[in-house]
Amino acid sequence: MKFRSKIDRFFISVIFISLLLISIVYLIPLIFIGRPSIMDIIVVISLYAFSAVIIIWTGFFQQYELCEDYLYIKGGPFRSRIFYGDLTRVRATRDIYSGYRILSSRDALEIYYRTGFWGSVKISPRDKELFLSELDKRCSHLFIQSSPQINSK
Repeated sequence: MKFRSKIDRFFISVIFISLLLISIVYLIPLIFIGRPSIMDIIVVISLYAFSAVIIIWTGFFQQYELCEDYLYIKGGPFRSRIFYGDLTRVRATRDIYSGYRILSSRDALEIYYRTGFWGSVKISPRDKELFLSELDKRCSHLFIQSSPQINSK
């Protein structure tokens, strides 16, 4: 069963600002060079296009798939395969600034597992309740904590 990622305005703004900044970084030097050669223009536009595609691919094309034996997470060029036996708990979170995350919304889930380098991954399925219900069917030992914990600093 496949789930698309929820996308909120905050992430759309971040992606738009990122694209604007890389446009400035790549295109302003062409203006100040004077008369750039065709090769300069081709290289700069190619680098810009590659960077923009990676940002858009990572930001808008995220998917979470519940396979027979594992959870498969795809976000642009990033992929994770997490076997259900390695999962320990899931909790709702709004902390999107730290850790390993393949999400595009502040309304997220943090999935803890034993085999990961970071120990958890943060995702944002569009239909959280259905995702948690299907995950619980495949992984009955999983502890699901549905209310987000607010960290006070």
